[in-house]
Amino acid sequence: MNVGQWARDLGMGVRFAFVGGREGWVRALLTAVGVGLGVALLLLTTAVPNMQSVRHERESARADVDYSHLDLKRSDRSLLIADIDTDWREKDIRGRALEPEGAKAPLPPGLEKFPATGEMVVSPALKRLLESDDAKLLRERLPERIVGTIGESGLIGSHELAFFRGGEGLAEHIDGARVARIDRFGDTSPTETETDPVLLLLVIVIFVVLLMPVAVFIAAAVRFGGERRDRRLAALRLVGSDGRMVRRVAAGEALAGAVLGLGFGTAFFMIGRQIAGSVEVFEVSVFPSYLDPSPALALLVGLAVPAAAVLVTLFAMRGVVIEPLGVVRTAKPARRRLWWRLLLPIGGLAMLWPMIGQGRENGTFNEYLVIGGVLLLLIGVTTLLPWIVEAVVARLGSGGVAWQLAVRRLQLSSGTAARMVNGVAVAVAGAIALQMLFAGVESDYTKSSGKDVERAQMQVSLSRDAQLDPAVEKFRDTKGVEGVYAYAEGYLGERRKDPETGVEMTVGDCASLREAAELPSCRDGDIFYVSNAEWDEDTPKLAKEAGRTVYLDPSYEGSPKRQEIAWKIPRGIKEARSREDLTGRERGGFLVTPKALPASAEPALRGQLYLQLDSSVPDVHDLVRNTAAAADPLSYPMNWYSTQTSERYGTIRTGLFVGAVCVMALIGASLLVSQLEQLRDRKKLLSSLVAFGTRRRTLSLSVLWQTAIPIALGLLLASVVGMTLGTVLLKMTNTPVVVDWTSVLSMTGVGAGIVLAVTVLSLPPLLRLMRPDGLRTE
Repeated sequence: MNVGQWARDLGMGVRFAFVGGREGWVRALLTAVGVGLGVALLLLTTAVPNMQSVRHERESARADVDYSHLDLKRSDRSLLIADIDTDWREKDIRGRALEPEGAKAPLPPGLEKFPATGEMVVSPALKRLLESDDAKLLRERLPERIVGTIGESGLIGSHELAFFRGGEGLAEHIDGARVARIDRFGDTSPTETETDPVLLLLVIVIFVVLLMPVAVFIAAAVRFGGERRDRRLAALRLVGSDGRMVRRVAAGEALAGAVLGLGFGTAFFMIGRQIAGSVEVFEVSVFPSYLDPSPALALLVGLAVPAAAVLVTLFAMRGVVIEPLGVVRTAKPARRRLWWRLLLPIGGLAMLWPMIGQGRENGTFNEYLVIGGVLLLLIGVTTLLPWIVEAVVARLGSGGVAWQLAVRRLQLSSGTAARMVNGVAVAVAGAIALQMLFAGVESDYTKSSGKDVERAQMQVSLSRDAQLDPAVEKFRDTKGVEGVYAYAEGYLGERRKDPETGVEMTVGDCASLREAAELPSCRDGDIFYVSNAEWDEDTPKLAKEAGRTVYLDPSYEGSPKRQEIAWKIPRGIKEARSREDLTGRERGGFLVTPKALPASAEPALRGQLYLQLDSSVPDVHDLVRNTAAAADPLSYPMNWYSTQTSERYGTIRTGLFVGAVCVMALIGASLLVSQLEQLRDRKKLLSSLVAFGTRRRTLSLSVLWQTAIPIALGLLLASVVGMTLGTVLLKMTNTPVVVDWTSVLSMTGVGAGIVLAVTVLSLPPLLRLMRPDGLRTE
């Protein structure tokens, strides 16, 4: 290979792209926009690792309340901090109450000074929300005066809702769970989680599935204007160039568009980077500074895209014969061979086959085989689709004028039509496979919470010193609350410190106690013991030892001193039988009605309220949260759900949704650019047909058919390949294969919807092109 000759020919192609007049500039611009959209998404992908790292570092740097600080004593460097998280409708709000105990108390990241009592420092997003007309209920819950905003270093996203407010009297509530004394911020004991093979497989497949359509669109973009370019290259043959030279010149033109596309892509990425700071997708937001691409990965993109442009062009022209007097593309093309196109998906299945039945018990999946197998199957879509389109349109029969125009055009250029929908087909195939995999393994990561959401829909935990009875009255007066089950709960030990055995004590009225156990009869003043709780063997023994002294809220070594209140087991305790309580567990221990409890024991008990709500009342959950805040500023209201999802599984699923939104946006934009390029290429043909009297409606329908036929075939192929890949992935995870037809149809519908939207958006330029004066230069 003569390197100098290659360089000269490629350079000549680059010059043709920029000095070839309006035609060359338009083609180069369209190519650059198409490539640029793909490059922007690739750069965004290279920034994902840094984004995740920064979010994790920010989260770790502001870690505060945990059990590791229980033995910390008051000092000039200590800070009392309370977790007062709340919610607004479906959004989480991170909240902390701060009470410095000395001049050197640590400031949380993002704060310049501590807020005083009655003051609050909020995130910019929360400030905007509180200032909105729609947040009246939230302002009632957070009435403190706003004296500042939290800096970027204290937030994990631009749309995070968070606040710090001044606290007082927090020392009495230290428990390590909600209130703690700390002398520094940061995760002091980071935990290493074992890698779940199935979750790792999900992550790998997500990256391949989301990036593959990008590569397909970049490959299609560098071939924009191919037919006109080939006619221009025929002039080079006329002046003495050989076939190899003109192919290298064509590759140079594609290289110019690709390099220009890198510039466009960088600009698109920088614009998108700034826009990213103002949007939130599936409750995930970032600051622009998070999106810094990895230099090594960005360099790889910068080298790979131009190289791919050259290789794709040379590969595409292998079957085109450019002669001095024209291009032998206009003749009937040779039929495409099927055998080598089948080798790709078969090879992909062969790579995945050894991992069938591996599951999560046999170690992690071979990531190279997974990536290679999924890639080959998805690339198989792009190789099989042109053959299928050619085979089908060759057999289509007669019809109306619009149908005949569309079919004839597809018969002459089936490859161009297939390239246009390849990206959509690949994206839909990957989405179907992922949906099947997610649906199959979801039961492993989504468990029943055990909570009886028919009997109660919210739970409110009160702090240790909160008065239960006044709180109950406040909740009963709250709009939308239909029922309140209230308990004062604590633990009994056989000695004051470090007891070996412990049993529960639950105080409540008869109606509430009947929700926790089966009672023979009940009136205020009765005491019961649960005799048959599966895990509780100590309560029946203690119940028979009337007069024995036990201790409420005993102390444990390494924990703050508790109440250690003595309580004598009375005579005449009635037997109760266990049942599943509102939380889904069997409650054991002693059940006590209010009159039977000595007043001295109340400080050792903590209130728990379970609320039955009328869901038809607007904002009923926020009304309850406001009541909870008024009854006890340190209370913790919780919504109840029938199921709970693994946090890591939920994070991966959210990441998929965010990535899918970006890829779908790219698909729509790239498809629109591709459609406009094809219309531009047919400008003279459309003008000629209109000049001969063809109706615009007929031509519009023909363009619609030219899009509809390939996309229908592409979506059919995508469904087959997607379900095949999904089945193999499910078998690899040792999960029963069930086709999620809803997901298959919905993903197919999304793909068809994107194509329909692009077709509608391309109608205005199509109508402008269908004018007889388009032939004025002929």
